[in-house]
Amino acid sequence: MGKEEEEEEEKRKHFPFHPFAFVFLLIISPAIAKDGDVMSDLAKSLTNVPSDWKSGTDFCKWSGIACQGGQVTALNLAQKSLSGNLPDSINKLGSLQTVNLQRNQISGLLPSFSNLGSLQKLHLDTNAFSSLPPDFFSGLTSLQEVTLDDNPFSPWSIPDDLSKSDSLREFSASNASISGTIPDFFGVLSGLEDLRLSYNNLTGGIPLSFTGSSIKNLWLNNQQSGEKLTGRIDVIGGMNQLSLLWLQSNSFSGPIPDVSNLTSLSSFNVRDNQLTGVVPPSLTSSHSLQNASLSNNNFQGPFPAFPGGVNADVSKGNNFCTDMAGTPCDSRVNVLLSVAAGFGYPDTLARSWKGNNPCAGPWTGVVCDTQGNEILVLNFANQHFVGTISPDIANLTSLNKLLLSNNNLTGPIPDSLTGLKSLQLLDASNNDLWGKVPGFDKSVTLKLSGNPRIGTEPSPGTAGPPGSLQSVGSGSKSSPSGDGSAGKSRSSSGLIVGIVIVVVVIVGCLGGLIYYLQCRKKNTPFKPIIRAGPPKELPDTQLKIGIINGYGNNTGARNELFSQGSGEDVLSTIPIEDIRKATDNFNEANIIGQGGFGVVYKGELNGTEIAVKRSESESMGKKTGVAEFEAEVHVLQKTRHRHLVSFLGYCRDNNEKLLVYEYMPEGTLGQHLFDRDCGKYCALNWRQRLVIALDVARGIEYLHSLAQESFIHRDLKPSNILLGKDLRAKVSDFGLVKLADTEKSVMTRLAGTFGYLAPEYALTGKVSTKVDVYAFGVILMEIITGRKVLDESLAEEDSHLVVAFRRRIINKEKFLTIVDSSLVLDEKAYESILQVSELACHCTAREANQRPTMGYAVQVLSPLVDQWVPSSFQYEEDSSMSLASELEKWQSDSDSSLFATYKGSSSTSHY
Repeated sequence: MGKEEEEEEEKRKHFPFHPFAFVFLLIISPAIAKDGDVMSDLAKSLTNVPSDWKSGTDFCKWSGIACQGGQVTALNLAQKSLSGNLPDSINKLGSLQTVNLQRNQISGLLPSFSNLGSLQKLHLDTNAFSSLPPDFFSGLTSLQEVTLDDNPFSPWSIPDDLSKSDSLREFSASNASISGTIPDFFGVLSGLEDLRLSYNNLTGGIPLSFTGSSIKNLWLNNQQSGEKLTGRIDVIGGMNQLSLLWLQSNSFSGPIPDVSNLTSLSSFNVRDNQLTGVVPPSLTSSHSLQNASLSNNNFQGPFPAFPGGVNADVSKGNNFCTDMAGTPCDSRVNVLLSVAAGFGYPDTLARSWKGNNPCAGPWTGVVCDTQGNEILVLNFANQHFVGTISPDIANLTSLNKLLLSNNNLTGPIPDSLTGLKSLQLLDASNNDLWGKVPGFDKSVTLKLSGNPRIGTEPSPGTAGPPGSLQSVGSGSKSSPSGDGSAGKSRSSSGLIVGIVIVVVVIVGCLGGLIYYLQCRKKNTPFKPIIRAGPPKELPDTQLKIGIINGYGNNTGARNELFSQGSGEDVLSTIPIEDIRKATDNFNEANIIGQGGFGVVYKGELNGTEIAVKRSESESMGKKTGVAEFEAEVHVLQKTRHRHLVSFLGYCRDNNEKLLVYEYMPEGTLGQHLFDRDCGKYCALNWRQRLVIALDVARGIEYLHSLAQESFIHRDLKPSNILLGKDLRAKVSDFGLVKLADTEKSVMTRLAGTFGYLAPEYALTGKVSTKVDVYAFGVILMEIITGRKVLDESLAEEDSHLVVAFRRRIINKEKFLTIVDSSLVLDEKAYESILQVSELACHCTAREANQRPTMGYAVQVLSPLVDQWVPSSFQYEEDSSMSLASELEKWQSDSDSSLFATYKGSSSTSHY
């Protein structure tokens, strides 16, 4: 090696960087510095960050942070109890690929993530973000997963910017305040598999673009808007990749389409809609189907027979011709259903065509002979029906009148109708029929005026029958050839049809509003049983309204209802005049419930929503009413807990006995489990049910063992469990509470609700805290199954839930048939259901001494709801430093969240 080469080698030893590497460092150094600034902003904006997030340290070594080349690529901080907010500078992390911030308490405005072109996974669900900026998704072209569920956003619509995220596989934004319609672009994103938009405020229908899409799992259930999602669901017949479809609790109409091409369909939930028609054989014969929920629609035809391995919910709220699978419909019913099929199974026919004999009841449009055997007239005039005339009408051989005038029917008049020997009149005037008129006998009167295309062949592009993809969402008709007068006639006809449709929509909306208001008032109270023996019969409803939230956190207003004395709150006597003013003099319009004790009114006192329970003791005897009033006041003066409904005051004025509570806006647990027909109460997911169960357990545990004195509730049931805006539970109705002064107490007067009464209490009057434990076990069973404890509509062996539940839990497959079909269960959720089921069985043991305490129930449920995980903080002890010095050192570190937490904990009381 020469001297020059040796010198060059020596230089390379001291300066190992390639010239291009040096240029590269000059380029990326500002980016690294920028990421450092952003991470510093993030550490300051969030609270309760990991203990190693300290200024002056390498942010790439912080817990939950991943870097590459000195730049941040991932924020992995899921479920770390973080709060605070996100800084606006977060969208300057140019290399960011993953954001996992779900299940924290981060709040405030969500900053824009625009132009983070490398971002692939964005998980922000279950936080407290208040709004989403319009440009949030701008430039996020690499997105693959997005979860925004369970955030209290202000109303927003899904922006078109998201359509440029071609790699999107999952978009989940349930309970995220989304309004507007479902964007068409979701159907053309070639990789989209999971789309969850449930519990929002969406309106309109399912976009036609979903036909042939890659979507496998589609959740659109439980829209909260007044209109909900509407229209037909024909499009799903072309969604060949579908595995899970949840459309429940909306306003979809029309029939279920043919699903024979959906070879992977496993879960099909369309309950609580307005669907009509016959359940297609392609659904009942599906080899992949595991769950099918069709209840509370207007389905017709034969009762669907699903295979034994399918968990099917079909028996409630439909109009099948029989109540038993495998039993055929009457031949006349089959013909009429074919006629309805031609019209697209209109809702007016679906609601009135009930039973298996069209001549035995008021079937709209059907007139029979006096013997009730033969159908003589079909009168469907002026119904605004669309679709075609079914050739199967020819099977009604005794028909003498067919009235179809003033509808929107298209297509030809079937040739088969000429075979009706008894036909005297066919009135199909004022429709849009076309084609050659069949050769009817001269004795048949034909009225076909107002069909400008009659006698002509259809032009290309003519709309198909209802249900075809060609006709969905289209109100236009093909323009026939002809003179100008015909075109003018069609134009006028189109205008009239348009006006009629608008009127129908307005009338429909008003009808829906009236129906909803009637639903709110139709709940019949189930009064508490106060008698020596069992009742003669059980009422249909087990609903006993307690008091319904919204007041407890308003400290200022609350203090105005309390007088101060001896350093603690003392319940005030509220003047009758104030309560009359708050309830508009007990206006019936303010009634929100009624129970055995009296009527419950909603009101407003000092700017705070309240619930007022007004005694009607005359219905139970004056002495009993006074006793229950005094018992409830006594208990609530001695108890206060976050899971007991807050008692704000009371009033006794002559015959008036009034109790004032906080108002609970989400009604009762019973309404969410059993009364969803009106659309006001949503189906609860499994985690929500677990949280509610734990809240109730903690409230009753407090009454039993943690209050000043030990109390027994004696009337624990879902209608006495009230839910706040956050669906957290509080126990109410303390009129039957008894002081648990002895475990051997015997009551001379039975009180409570049958089905929830422990055996020893119902038979002997013996009462202890284990009475409440038994009732709690029953509630757990209702939470798991979505069934009432007593349901006489079921077979005798299944009518008592406790017996049926215990019998099925022995066998896994049988047990699955009793679990609420509205629950989506992964393996972890199913395991927790088994644990809760075991607890429910222990709580409902026949012998009181075999039941656990409520404290044990809390211990079982707590780990299922939320498991605490220690942080990575490690305390480094320095024996040479005094405690005062260490405190001073912690305080001097302004970036240390540890000291902020330490200071906060010293001044925050634990409830």
